Amino acid sequence: MITTIQNKQIKQIMKLKKNARERRKQQLFLVEGIRMFTEIPEQYLYKVYASEDFYKEHQAVFEGMEVELVSDQVMKEISDTMTPQGVLALVRMLEYSLEDLLQQENPLLLVLENLQDPGNLGTILRTGEGAGINGIIMSRETVDIYNPKVTRSTMGSIFRVPFVYVDDLFEVIKMMKDRNITTYAAHLNGTDYTRESYTSGTAFLIGNEGNGLTDELTDNAQKKIKIPMCGRVESLNAAMASGLLVYEARRQRQGVD
Repeated sequence: MITTIQNKQIKQIMKLKKNARERRKQQLFLVEGIRMFTEIPEQYLYKVYASEDFYKEHQAVFEGMEVELVSDQVMKEISDTMTPQGVLALVRMLEYSLEDLLQQENPLLLVLENLQDPGNLGTILRTGEGAGINGIIMSRETVDIYNPKVTRSTMGSIFRVPFVYVDDLFEVIKMMKDRNITTYAAHLNGTDYTRESYTSGTAFLIGNEGNGLTDELTDNAQKKIKIPMCGRVESLNAAMASGLLVYEARRQRQGVD
């Protein structure tokens, strides 16, 4: 059993928890909690750590696995939550390509520009899965999807929704137009989003929480849409806005009244 945070493995985990560059370097990220742990595809599972008590109570979950036991204090140090559940895993990064996302028939996609809030990104991924999106495309400046706060808030959707980071969103929009995927910029000066049709290839462009989409990216989109507001509310946060848009697309595509 590992009982000190000076252990080499524990030091590695601490680096992975805190540093996106280290995660990219090692091509590993952290997953903790029993629900998320059971969602990990077998081929991506790299290493499992558990507290002694948790291991004894959930031995069936770990059947056939090699588990490294750690003390409760060590588990508390490596966990990203206030009250650790007792299991943490190192997971290999998932691999998708932009081509994987764009080659699908009539895809429903989200394009995220410079989102910074981990909870927003995680919620967008989870809500997107619920609405049946085909993938998420993100600018390099968007928060790291492997940030522990992001992965935790996806509730497992990170393993099922394809995603990629790209260097140039403008080039991506051009590629979408060439493939008959209509790009819609969420913008205050757009038309009511319920008046558009999203039954063919669709990509919703969602901007930064504080500033929205940049003017440059908005100008490159084929259409501008908005979510009408009552009262003095000017806009919704990125996760809520994207949720309304993708569920409207789902409603139209499935013929739901």
